[in-house]
Amino acid sequence: MTVNIQSVNFKADGKLLTFIKDRLHKTTHFYDRTISTEVFLKVDNNHLRANKIVEMRMSIPGSEIVVTKEKKSFEEAADLAVEVIIRQLKKYKTKLRG
Repeated sequence: MTVNIQSVNFKADGKLLTFIKDRLHKTTHFYDRTISTEVFLKVDNNHLRANKIVEMRMSIPGSEIVVTKEKKSFEEAADLAVEVIIRQLKKYKTKLRG
């Protein structure tokens, strides 16, 4: 699976990029035919505490899963986004089987 991470208007550090790639690697346990994943990291300047936005677009054969989460930290948002992607992948697999 190809993972492309883009940080919008800031420079993401190596720890964050490694963290996101590790979390996305968990999805291969549930569905291993993923083509690619694009991750966009954004900071919203709305002066709220939860202003870190993570958007993930996972391309799988015949479909695309898009998840956007906003939290206090990128790590929290990425964790939630990966959990939602895993749920979506489980649904997709059961749909294929049934």
